[in-house]
Amino acid sequence: MAATMVSEEPTTICTHCDRSVPASNADLHYAHCSRNLEKCKVCGDMVPRKHAEEHYLTTHAPVSCSLCSEPVQRETLDVHKGENCPKRMVICEYCELPLPAIDLFEHQDFCGSRTEMCYLCRRYIRLRDRYAHETTCNGAQDEVVGTSRNEAAVERDHRRPQRRREVPFARRHLLLTIAFTGIAVVLGSFFYQKKTASNE
Repeated sequence: MAATMVSEEPTTICTHCDRSVPASNADLHYAHCSRNLEKCKVCGDMVPRKHAEEHYLTTHAPVSCSLCSEPVQRETLDVHKGENCPKRMVICEYCELPLPAIDLFEHQDFCGSRTEMCYLCRRYIRLRDRYAHETTCNGAQDEVVGTSRNEAAVERDHRRPQRRREVPFARRHLLLTIAFTGIAVVLGSFFYQKKTASNE
């Protein structure tokens, strides 16, 4: 077997594309390279001059987020939609309601203020304090030790005439809705009868 010798031809670096090219073809390569190729200012890739704008638009140009319509770099669009977009959907940790991230703080501030009864100590605990309460709750109901001041206040309350109990807001709202609906039905039927009488 005859051993073939690979001749190592000297190379040079093209000043336009920074690639190593055979020294014998350097001038020809440079003329072709500088005429037909352009270095992308963003990623540094060599792209054909006629496709340079298309390369920028499809690879690097900012795009509008489909949720918030803000311009975002194409490379960071997925991160933006998943972590930074104010309109991305997130879940409330208290009620598990999906809502836009921009509304989460205000919603959780309200939602965390709601109370639920602790099944161990039978006290009402705010939802935002529930986890801390469950780790420290021993299940015993707190006994209130009466003082003379507390007893005097209780005695004063018993002597005071009882005020009429307030109707809860939801019940009042329901009664008003029924009243307005009834009035609307009566007025509507009155005008309908008047209209049909004038048409005849």
